[in-house]
Amino acid sequence: MSITLSASDVKNLRDITGAGMMDCKAALTEAEGDIQKAIEILRKKGMKLSEKRADREAKEGAVIAMVNDSKTKGVVVKLSSETDFVSKNEEFINVTKKIAGIALNSFPANLESLLAEKFEGNTTIGEKVTDLVAAIGEKIEVKSYERLEAPQVEYYIHMGNKAGVLIGLNKTGDNLSDAGKDVAMQVAAMKPIALDKSDVDSSLVEKEIEIGKEQARGEGKPEAMLEKIALGKLEKFYKENTLLNQQFVKDGSLSIAAYLKSIDKDLTVTAFKHVMLG
Repeated sequence: MSITLSASDVKNLRDITGAGMMDCKAALTEAEGDIQKAIEILRKKGMKLSEKRADREAKEGAVIAMVNDSKTKGVVVKLSSETDFVSKNEEFINVTKKIAGIALNSFPANLESLLAEKFEGNTTIGEKVTDLVAAIGEKIEVKSYERLEAPQVEYYIHMGNKAGVLIGLNKTGDNLSDAGKDVAMQVAAMKPIALDKSDVDSSLVEKEIEIGKEQARGEGKPEAMLEKIALGKLEKFYKENTLLNQQFVKDGSLSIAAYLKSIDKDLTVTAFKHVMLG
């Protein structure tokens, strides 16, 4: 059955979905003029497009971190794209912020649960992202979602929404906000892999010890000294890669642990979350 489509019908579908004019016309034709069916068709096409682009690199995007008013909860969300042209678009950033706001409000346990949350009306976050794929024609996905609870949570967003950090403090107080932000910036700059020595995966520790031994052996050190030398190198690894033991970038005479104790003798970080583009 052939149907006659008006330009206003096609424009209406484009306004609703953001999809291209030709895609809207084809979807309306297939749906025999039914707007709702046409929207479903476009979503399905978006899903196929997303699958087709699954092997594409989506290293650009926007990372948004935020905390609730009482600073007891925080979230970081990364919405990825293929190009910075898309990621710098105001609408793209606003969608990321809205997803982060929904995440903060509902505080879902994982990414899968976040995607099932309602974005607007009956549209879920997952469906909204599919709509963006159909409209923009790039691989777009909610790539990362992290949440953190602590007595006080501070956050930092690296310029251009390139990274987001959450820091959990074990104490509360307005006077601790600057310290929390300093440590969050430290995480963004120095990219620690763990909070403290005890948080480093044991397999990684074993690997570093073996590397240290091989390096020492290559330098001609006696076999009896290899273990001791490797453990010394491991301590250096901890200082460079665990947050509390890292040298504070704003004051090289202090570790992060020492810096926090200079603010309050009992102050420390309970956990951190770090999400980056790439």
